Amino acid sequence: MQSNTNAVPEKTDLNIGYIPLTDCAPLAIAKEKGFFSAEGLTVKLSRESSWANIRDKVSAGVFDAGHMLAPMPIAAALNLDGLHTPMLTALSLSLGGNAITVSKKLYEKLAEFGQDLSRPLASVSALKQLLAQHQAEKRPPLTLAHVFPFSCHNYLMRYWLASAGIDPDKDVRLVVIPPPLMVNALAAGQIDGFCVGEPWNTQAIANGIGVAVSTGVDIWQGCPEKVLGVTQAWAQHYPNTHQALLRALLNGAVWLENMQNRAEASAILTGHGYVPVEPALLKTFECGEFQFCGTGPVVPVPDFCVFYRHAATFPWVSHADWLIGQMQRWGQIPAGHAVGAVSAQVYRPDLYRQAAHDLGLPYPLADRKTEGSHAQRWWAETESEPISMGGDCFFDQIMPA
Repeated sequence: MQSNTNAVPEKTDLNIGYIPLTDCAPLAIAKEKGFFSAEGLTVKLSRESSWANIRDKVSAGVFDAGHMLAPMPIAAALNLDGLHTPMLTALSLSLGGNAITVSKKLYEKLAEFGQDLSRPLASVSALKQLLAQHQAEKRPPLTLAHVFPFSCHNYLMRYWLASAGIDPDKDVRLVVIPPPLMVNALAAGQIDGFCVGEPWNTQAIANGIGVAVSTGVDIWQGCPEKVLGVTQAWAQHYPNTHQALLRALLNGAVWLENMQNRAEASAILTGHGYVPVEPALLKTFECGEFQFCGTGPVVPVPDFCVFYRHAATFPWVSHADWLIGQMQRWGQIPAGHAVGAVSAQVYRPDLYRQAAHDLGLPYPLADRKTEGSHAQRWWAETESEPISMGGDCFFDQIMPA
């Protein structure tokens, strides 16, 4: 792939924060395979313990950019975090990658209702029945964890619960726990289940303390997950540096999408300390397979986490529309907010197209797509050959209000 050598980066030494999850892979690969250096960038990647840390350090200028949850730049632009630092994203780092895992004890109780708990509609139906029993017996609510208030983990968990008539704010207790601490919290009995990214579901399952009841892609195919987040001021001040960063990460994403490279990527993630776990826990990342429980079969989930194909790197403005809709649905912002204007301010396909054009990569011509309307493969129009897109349906086939 070619690169734009005419625009010299204004800033060459960058600090970028990330959380130890397998979807930090585009950052790690761009560094270790030389994609950053090919763009004239020297990048330090800093492993952080929580999403709030990354948000705060990007906002304060300690980090030039961050591995962020897809809704985080939107929340910053709306000042929902109180930091008064508008952010934007011009690149999606991944689609999918999450799962909902419950304690073994809770799973056994759910199994008593005779449902196939590997299907999200069935597992949440069983949970609804169990909660009804608990309420009749005046038991305390179950505690379920997600990683951040402004996260697809939170919205997927709520969407899943609400589909069965469970009120996420009344019928269960939702708490926030950083991803690396989820497994310990489940083992200690502090929580009954969680929604988190890999490899932390697999670790809980491998340790015999958890069983998955749904993957994120079972709830919403093609769910946006992580993005590259920068402040709007930084993007305006360093436009060439921003483009160089986008190009390097696009090259990393293309490299990652070749499944023959995944074993090497796994060795880089674990061997260099990006994701401090045993390599065996990255089998889902390597092979596109998932094991719901320690004694169950390994099942293929090829779109569990997608880095480049299906236009995975493209910052769809319609993703931002949906996320803002969830913020409204769950009372994080008032209903009737000017959704479209905020979405287009924060999600910047125009900046993405510039970087993709420099590399000779195809890119969608539309800024939005109809989320939830594609049950099968479809094609996104480009200036050349159409891009093959995966399904993007919600598991209950109903768009949220």
